[in-house]
Amino acid sequence: MKLFVFLCGILAFTALAYTADMTVTVHLVSADGVGKVIGTISLSDTKYGLLLDPDLSDLPPGLHGFHVHENPSCTPAEKEGKMTAAHSAGSHFDPDKSGKHMGPYANGHLGDLPPLYADANGKSKLAVLAPRLKSSDLAGHSLMIHAGGDNYRDQPDPLGGGGSRIACGVVK
Repeated sequence: MKLFVFLCGILAFTALAYTADMTVTVHLVSADGVGKVIGTISLSDTKYGLLLDPDLSDLPPGLHGFHVHENPSCTPAEKEGKMTAAHSAGSHFDPDKSGKHMGPYANGHLGDLPPLYADANGKSKLAVLAPRLKSSDLAGHSLMIHAGGDNYRDQPDPLGGGGSRIACGVVK
C-alpha cells in the first residue's frame, strides 16, 4: 500500500510538472530586426482562463495593445514595399476565421488579449487574464506588444489602433 501511495504521489507530481507554466522571452523589435531582451511573460492556466504575467522593462509608459499572432516569428518582413518590425509574425491568431477584432471577452479573434500597462519607468508587471485561451493554444505562435493602446474595433484605425509592433516573443 505504501508503494502504491508513493507511486500515486510521483504520478501526481509528474502531471503537475507537465502542466507547469511556460515562459516566453520578449525582445524589442524594429524594422532592422529582433533586438535586446526586455524580459519575460509567464503563462499559467487557471480555471478562469490563461493568466499572462509579464516581467518587462524598457517599454514606453502607458497602455499597449497585446495580441497572440499566428506565426512563431518576430523577424521583420516586407509590407507594402517597406521592412516592418516583426511582420513575419503574421496577423492576429484567429483559428475560427472570425475576421473580427472584438477584444478578449467577445467572439472575435482569439488573439485579442487585454492590454498591457507599462508604468512611468517602462516596467510592465501587471498580469492579464485571457478567458478564452489556455497555454496549449499559444504553442507555435508569438506574443506581440504594440506601441499604443487597443480599442478592440477596426475604426477609426484597423486592428484597434495599437500601431507599430515594438516587442515580441515566440511561444515554443
